[in-house]
Amino acid sequence: QLQASGGGLVQAGGSLRLSCVASGRTFSSYAMGWFRQAPGKEREFVASISWDSSNSYYADSVKGRFAISRDDAKNTVYLWMNSLSPDDTAVYYCAANPEPYGSSWSYWGRGTQVTVSS
Repeated sequence: QLQASGGGLVQAGGSLRLSCVASGRTFSSYAMGWFRQAPGKEREFVASISWDSSNSYYADSVKGRFAISRDDAKNTVYLWMNSLSPDDTAVYYCAANPEPYGSSWSYWGRGTQVTVSS
């Protein structure tokens, strides 16, 4: 099970940290990722990190503003979001997969809403 949290309402330019806690099994050998879905839009990739944290990947729209990290001792992956804009408003989901890329990820968690006001 994956459970995302940390979403909320923030003003443009602000920051948030999302967390995704894994339970029921260990995902230490899995890549972890964050995706988001805005109203009326398809779900899109945001960021991912390899199982050993050696590689991370970002959507162009968040490069330089977002950072992904993981703490396997806590079974948690984080998404640090800075310089938020209204375009970042979406439901954010965490996911796990053997590889840190691809469109069909193996495990998905419930999302957390992020709303950025202008």
